Amino acid sequence: TDLHSWHMDETYIKVKGRWTYLYRAVDQRGHTIDFYLSARRNSKSAYSFLGKFFNTVKKWQIPRVINTDKAATYGHALSRLKREGKCPVDIEHRQIKYKNNVIECDHGKLKRIIRATLGFKSMKTAYATIKGIEVMRALRKGQASSFYYGQPQGEVCLINRVFGL
Repeated sequence: TDLHSWHMDETYIKVKGRWTYLYRAVDQRGHTIDFYLSARRNSKSAYSFLGKFFNTVKKWQIPRVINTDKAATYGHALSRLKREGKCPVDIEHRQIKYKNNVIECDHGKLKRIIRATLGFKSMKTAYATIKGIEVMRALRKGQASSFYYGQPQGEVCLINRVFGL
């Protein structure tokens, strides 16, 4: 996976009849990096999302560039994480709308799948369902092939690991 450039954006989904915000990050090839579900769209949510994956990725996985739309929330969140020493200070933040076509296209594919569901009754069920959808889409994209390379039952092993089966 090319992890030198990430694309981040948020989209809307309904949970219990109310709009919530699904923050997502993908790499240049459209491979999902992470997602975060929030009741609000603000700097605190962007900070939580960014902080979540800076806490989980290895140093060699951290990108050189993060592309976002013009939303100020990402800039505020990245600045705060840099000040707190939770992400490298040399990460470039590009706020150019057309650069985010990769993730906008991916949102559409995800929302088509979500629309087919009967809706979410809680944030917990929405998160669990989206996690499952993202894992299955990652398998379909070939994103997890390095995990199960050489294992005849590799996809089954990955599913068991992700879902604790």
